[in-house]
Amino acid sequence: VQPNNYSTFYDDQRQNWSIMFESEKAAMDFTKQVCIAKYNSSPVLDAVLSQDLLLGEGQGVEGGDSLEIAYTGWLFQNNGLGQVFDSNVNKDKLLRLKLGSGKVIKGWEEGMMGMKKGGRRYLIIPPAWAYGAQGVPGRVPPDSTLVFEVEVKRVKLVKECPASDGQSVSSRDSPAPSPVPSSDGFSAD
Repeated sequence: VQPNNYSTFYDDQRQNWSIMFESEKAAMDFTKQVCIAKYNSSPVLDAVLSQDLLLGEGQGVEGGDSLEIAYTGWLFQNNGLGQVFDSNVNKDKLLRLKLGSGKVIKGWEEGMMGMKKGGRRYLIIPPAWAYGAQGVPGRVPPDSTLVFEVEVKRVKLVKECPASDGQSVSSRDSPAPSPVPSSDGFSAD
């Protein structure tokens, strides 16, 4: 994924190709399909498959950084997106998460590393990195592969600039989050 609706890739002969799309949405939709195709062509997926949709700006996040995230999660069914099982896109609250705290599934922790503020990423998470054999009763069947589209709305970096009391603060934090999904064109589709 490149700025201005471009994507670049290498073919099997290591020849570099670029594609320019007419809109940001078309570029993202194509990129999502490429990620799904990568998953479907993998004989065994034993790690998180991630694909940037928008790169974002600033420094990439690491363990210990605090994030506010908008997300939608689908079950992966019949080689593609199944039903949505969780989303905060049309809700007033963003998900607050400290990377590395173990409060979310392992696949999220792994798949979000390196994301930047304003970045969007597509994650395909195999069962071992999600809810495994137990699933989530009534929401996620056992041994389910999950797909998430995540967007980092705010970032508070741990290692940005040390304050006098030894605590770290981020000068990049915006003064107020914008939890209204429609304000930036983020939609559940």
